[in-house]
Parts: sequence; C-alpha cells; structure tokens
Amino acid sequence: MIFAPSQTTELWDQLAEKALKKIAPTKEEALAVLSASGTETLSIIHAAYKVRSHFHGNKVRIHVLQNAKSGACPEDCGFCSQSSKYTTPAATYPMMEIEALVEGARKAKAAGAWKYCMVTATRGPSNRDLDVICEATRIIKKEVGVKVCTSLGILTEEKAKRLAEAGVDRFNHNLETSEERYAQIVSTHKYSDRVQTARYAKEAGMEVCSGGIVGMGEKNEDVVQLAFALREIGATSVPVNFLDPRPGTPFAHLPKVEPYYALRVLSLFRFIHPDVDVRAAGGREVTFRALQPLVLYVANSIFTNGYLTTSGQGQDADHQMIQDMGLVPEIAGGEFNA
Repeated sequence: MIFAPSQTTELWDQLAEKALKKIAPTKEEALAVLSASGTETLSIIHAAYKVRSHFHGNKVRIHVLQNAKSGACPEDCGFCSQSSKYTTPAATYPMMEIEALVEGARKAKAAGAWKYCMVTATRGPSNRDLDVICEATRIIKKEVGVKVCTSLGILTEEKAKRLAEAGVDRFNHNLETSEERYAQIVSTHKYSDRVQTARYAKEAGMEVCSGGIVGMGEKNEDVVQLAFALREIGATSVPVNFLDPRPGTPFAHLPKVEPYYALRVLSLFRFIHPDVDVRAAGGREVTFRALQPLVLYVANSIFTNGYLTTSGQGQDADHQMIQDMGLVPEIAGGEFNA
C-alpha cells in the first residue's frame, strides 16, 4: 500500500500510540517510515519522541567502550578494520592487563558513564582472556560501581555462565544485518552463531545487547528484518550503528548514510523497541553532523569518547549537547556532576 501525504502524519501518530502499548508496527508500516520523504522526517521524529519520553523521560544513558584487545581478528567482517584479512591503520595489541581495564572503568565513571563495555577483537574469548575479563569485572563491580558490558565474540554456554557469575550485567553481540544478507557481510561464521550467542547470554542471566550497522549496501527490507529480529531475540539494548567506511576494508568505498534517513532509521527502531535502550552508536558524529542533537529526541543512549577504532566528539561536547537539549545523564550510582 502507498500512503498518501494526507495520511502520513496520522500514520506516524498511530505508530506512536501502538508503541506506547508495546505493539510493533506492521512490516508495511515499518517500510513506510524508511521510505518517507525528507519533509516527513520531523513528523516521524516527533512521533518517536512521544515514545522515548514516555518510557525514558528526560534521561540519557552514556556508554564508554574499552578496546581491550585490538586487531588481528581472524573473522572477515567486511566493515571491520580490526580483521586480520585486511590492511588497515587499526592498532594491534594483545589483551590488556586487569589493572588497565579497571582504570578504564574509573575513567568511564568519571565521564558520566552508565555502563562500561570491554570489547575484544576475536572470534570468541580464550580461557585466558576470559580469566582477565572476569577478574576485572569482579573488581570493577566491587570498587568502581559502574555497570559492566562485554563484547567478546561468539560464546559457548559455559563461557556465558562464567561471565554472568563474575558479575557482567550485559553481553553485546550484534546481528549486524538481516539474516538474508548476512553471508554478504561475513563468511567466517554464520548468522545463526550470533543468534545462539545471544541466547546463551540471556539464559546465563545477562541482558542481551544487540544491534546492527546501517549503510552496508542493504535495502530497506533488510533494515526492517534486522529490527524485528532484535525484538524476537529479546534485546534489552539496541545499538544502531551507521557505517563510517574504514580504509582498507571491503566497504571503504561505500557512501555515508544520509542524516535524514538515519533519523528515520532510529525512529523505526524506537517504534519497534519502545521501552529498551536504543543507542545512537558508531558513526553518530560523521553521519548526523549538525543534526546530532535531534538524535536525542529518539535515542535514549549514546557512546562517548570513541568507537574502538574511530574517535567521537568527546565527553565534554556530548554532555554539553545533552544539557542543551534539556536532558540529563543517567548513570549508575547517582547523578553526574560535571
């Protein structure tokens, strides 16, 4: 069905009302959001803001990433500069020591972080890497007082249980794109491996953080399929990344996502995931540019201080943006004092 212009504002309001009741849009409605014209974008954002405000108030959750083990990854994800398959400028270093990871958590807390996420470039964690991550987590939870997320690649059931027992609150493993398109993005593992890892994390008692990347040559149907798949696996945190093409990777030639389209993508994820932590993740600054503040009308969460191999605009600028929008950071253990 093609929606006439006179119907569209009413449609966006209907999507907001459905989302307030935690009812997902239909596939047809979801596609209408993505294919809407640029002039419709502000109306879509307005509808998405009703949902964001209802479930998340005026709070913004700030997350800080720690690249705990960089480069030399054996996987061939076409977007990733840390793959050993490509020649890129990304740094390569082994697993960081426990003390360095704990110090990173302290700095994250000082930056107003609600959650600190330790990330390793690997197919899955070795037993030694897991020992380091688990011990660092125990110290962080005891001494620093910030929530902990880890992103360590593919998990076994046993390794998921170890992380949960150590106190990891949330495990990140992105689905990246639709199941149909996945083999065009990665060949060294399957989409089903990622879904299974999310299941192991959830069964172990951790929250599931899972999202994807927009701008890898996918169609609107792929974006919609991804958004619904994340709802199906029960993700409680959904990072929406926008490709920032990395030199040396197979996707280096792809154009950046247009900001108005990216805003409609975020709005769609809000309609489909009304009460979860929808995060404007990697590529935020280079994608939205001057429109960055509008992101906070839809997403209730952002990363600050960079994205593993690319830099962000920095915590001071992010806090200023949050303040300028009349919003406040939500952090573990109290309010942030700049």
